[in-house]
Parts: sequence; structure tokens; C-alpha cells
Amino acid sequence: MMWALEPLAAKAAYRTSDFLQMSAVRAVVVAAVACFYTVLTNRADFRIQRSHLPKLVYIGLAGTVIADTLYFFALTKVPVINAVLIAHMQPIFIVLFGFFLMHERLTRYDYGGIGVMIVSGLFVTTRTWDNLAQVRLGSTGDLYVLAATVLWATTAIAMRKYLCQVHSGVITFYRYVVASAVFTTYLVCAGGPVGLNWYQAAVGVISATGTILYYEALKRLKAAQVGALELSTPLFAMVLVLFVPTETVTGVQIMGIVLLLFGLHLLSRTEAKPVITFIAD
Repeated sequence: MMWALEPLAAKAAYRTSDFLQMSAVRAVVVAAVACFYTVLTNRADFRIQRSHLPKLVYIGLAGTVIADTLYFFALTKVPVINAVLIAHMQPIFIVLFGFFLMHERLTRYDYGGIGVMIVSGLFVTTRTWDNLAQVRLGSTGDLYVLAATVLWATTAIAMRKYLCQVHSGVITFYRYVVASAVFTTYLVCAGGPVGLNWYQAAVGVISATGTILYYEALKRLKAAQVGALELSTPLFAMVLVLFVPTETVTGVQIMGIVLLLFGLHLLSRTEAKPVITFIAD
């Protein structure tokens, strides 16, 4: 639900600010919420091992500064439903990175799921049968979301492989502190007025909630299982955009959603048991 609400709130924030200003305010708010969550649930223990710091910096730079910026910039170019659906093809890349980097075995269901989700992506980005027949594969904005999706997948693998024992609030805090430092430095150097509004803060609270819940889920479940549950996002987004006059969903895109669900079902068939049991503090 949080990932479906986030792009709608972001588009509302663009009325009086640009995507970089919104990203800066969002990063600061997420860091503050993560700090509060850590104080409540981890006794304000922000200590991390020195070996964890490079991974947290990578997640902050790749997952937030670069990937999130690409995503929020793409939202100025493409409909919300396009951005949400493409972003949730992330399990394809998680499975592939897991195969190449973590030597996880791929099954026929994995291959089938990846194939179905690629077709789903074609349906989502082309939007109409005419565009699909002429192989019009979407816009540059769609490519920006796809690039962000690949980067997010790498951060999910980094988190699973190296940071499963780190508290979710601590991971989120350091990730967005890194991003806050980068965005704040940019705004100070760029100068000029900064348009502030309540929607920017709302995006921050939504992002913080979604990120913390996502990391808590990754500690308890395998990535494909998390992806299968997270796939409810496009369904929420499809319902929510019906209330936004400027957003539309085509019949071809609805078929893409159905294929996406089926693809995630195939990917999750081999994920019967969680690999890690996480006990909350």
C-alpha cells in the first residue's frame, strides 16, 4: 500500500517544487522517522560493524540518491501505473543477481516467471495493441524506471547477503542519512528558493513506513516471497489512479498486471520456507 501511495503523493508535491527538492525533504523525513523507530524498538542503539558501513553507503547512494532520483524524475514523464508496474518487475533482477552473485539455483518456475514478467513489462509500457504490434516500447521515462528497478534489486541482494542481522530502523536511518547529506549539499550549492509543502513530508512518512516494513520482511522471508506479497502494489495503484483525473489505465496494462501476478506466482513456487528467522527486539 505504501509503494502505491508514494508516487501519487510525489506528483502532488511537484505542484510547488521539483523532484530534487522533494527528494531532499523526503530523505530528511525518512531519516527522522527511522531514528524514531530505532529509539522505540532498538533502545536507540545505532551502532554498526565497520564492515557494514560500505554496504550501507552503497545502499544509500545506489538505492536512494541514484535509483530514487531516477524514479521520481520519471514520474514527471510517465503515468503512475507505468512507474509502479515497471518498478515491481524487480524480482526478475533479484532472481538473476541471486543466481550470479549468491549462486542460488534457478528452476523451471524461475525461468517461466522471468519470461512471463518480461511479456508483462511489454504490455505495461506499450499501453495499446497498436503500439505493441509496432514494437513501440514505451518512453525514456519508462527506461529511467527500469534502471532504478535494477539498482533497487542490487540493494536488496546487498541487504540480504550482508545486513540481515542489522536492525531495520538502523539500515533505513543510515541509508537516508547518506542520501540527506548528498541532496542537502546539492540544494545548498545550487542556491535558489526551495518550495516546501506538506506533500513532501507525506512522501517521507510513506517511504519510511514502506522501507522499514520491506526490510523487516526481507529478514523473515526469501526475496521471491517478499516480491510476491509486494506485488499487491500494482493492484492498489490501479485502484488509486481511478480517483486521479489525469491518470488512465488501458486494457492492455490490466492484462500486464494479470501476467505480472502470474509471473510472481511462478517465481515464488520454489520459495517454500524462509531462510532466516528474525526475532524482533
